[in-house]
Amino acid sequence: MKCPLEAKRNEVLLDYGSGKLDAGDVSLLEGHLESCHACRDFVQAQRAVWDALDVWEPAPVSADFNRRLYQRIDRQVSWFDRMMRPFQLFGLRRVVPIAASAAVILMAGLLIQRTPTPPPQPQHDTAQMEALQPEQVVLALDEMEALSQLSRPVRADSADSKM
Repeated sequence: MKCPLEAKRNEVLLDYGSGKLDAGDVSLLEGHLESCHACRDFVQAQRAVWDALDVWEPAPVSADFNRRLYQRIDRQVSWFDRMMRPFQLFGLRRVVPIAASAAVILMAGLLIQRTPTPPPQPQHDTAQMEALQPEQVVLALDEMEALSQLSRPVRADSADSKM
């Protein structure tokens, strides 16, 4: 049998110690326990725990336990009262909420009064170009060609000069 501690299968040893292990596995494990000192120590420690639990007796519950428990539940203090408990010693219980409210109002007033300034526009040292549509470019080239034809000098033909 492979060692349960080396295989990280401690549950086999725990089941053996509590008496939940199958009969076939018990004989294999007992044979292993004869040769493995670590597993034998683990099982002895588990048996000591089970023996201690068998001997242990819980303290008896008092007769008025339920009544005291329900009284304590009914006395539950709110979270605000728990937070204000340290301030009760100094008589500041009513002052702290008023001071907190004043601080919130003051902060809101400061935030409202402060007008945000727009971020400065970045200065561009380079030339800016507009985006043109392809149709606009074609139309502009056609117009430039038409203007260039108007500015060409006209040659006087011999037939035109006779007239």
